[in-house]
Amino acid sequence: MREGFAVSDRRGGAAHASKGQYGLDAPVVIRNLIGIGLLLAGGSIAAFLFRGWVWLIVGAWLGLVSVFCLAEAVYMIWSSKRGKAIVVRKMLDMLQLRGDEHVLDVGCGRGFVLIAAARRLTGGRATGIDIWNSRDQSGNHPDIPLRNAERENVFDRITIVHADARQMPFEAHTFDVVVSSLALHNIPHEAERKRAIEEIARVLKPGGKVALLDFRYADAYARALTEAGFKEVAVSRRHLQMFPPVRIVTGLRS
Repeated sequence: MREGFAVSDRRGGAAHASKGQYGLDAPVVIRNLIGIGLLLAGGSIAAFLFRGWVWLIVGAWLGLVSVFCLAEAVYMIWSSKRGKAIVVRKMLDMLQLRGDEHVLDVGCGRGFVLIAAARRLTGGRATGIDIWNSRDQSGNHPDIPLRNAERENVFDRITIVHADARQMPFEAHTFDVVVSSLALHNIPHEAERKRAIEEIARVLKPGGKVALLDFRYADAYARALTEAGFKEVAVSRRHLQMFPPVRIVTGLRS
């Protein structure tokens, strides 16, 4: 599907030196990749100590897989520290925020997207919701986005609410913009993810914009948005600056 909205660098396009502490995405996966990579590297070295071409093949194979695992771990760390900022900036550019909107970040975690949106607001406000699962992001806790907002000088523009995306404690038509990054795929079962999309539609004002960044279920999100009455629903190409590569689903609330 085509790219959603028009991309603009007029607001927030310049690089920003982050002062916040945003941790690592999928820390358990990174830890496992490093552990497996080191284990396989040890096995590769041990195999080369034996005589015979069979052990040479085994050692070479183990070494190759070890390099792949360790390289993937490094890629994921770079993605969390650098690549994510590039893609999030593109997503926010697509939304072309005026500055006076009320923005909701679904699954805000440590506040990276929430704070990036808040920096683009002047008279608006950014609200973040999450259940703060530490398996999804290292050091995940509701106090962390508040601390990061203070470091980034946007504390007065954000609100943090402990809430599930499938049952948000907000009135209908509360927000001008809804964003979400690497969060909805953590909801088990397609029906429950669709329920979260329906909640997004409920709290979004008519004419409001949505942008969902994720590495899984992008087409399903697009179908759910269309069924919820959104128009101009679009799915971007894959953005390789993040790992796994992500797509951005956008739409306008009817």
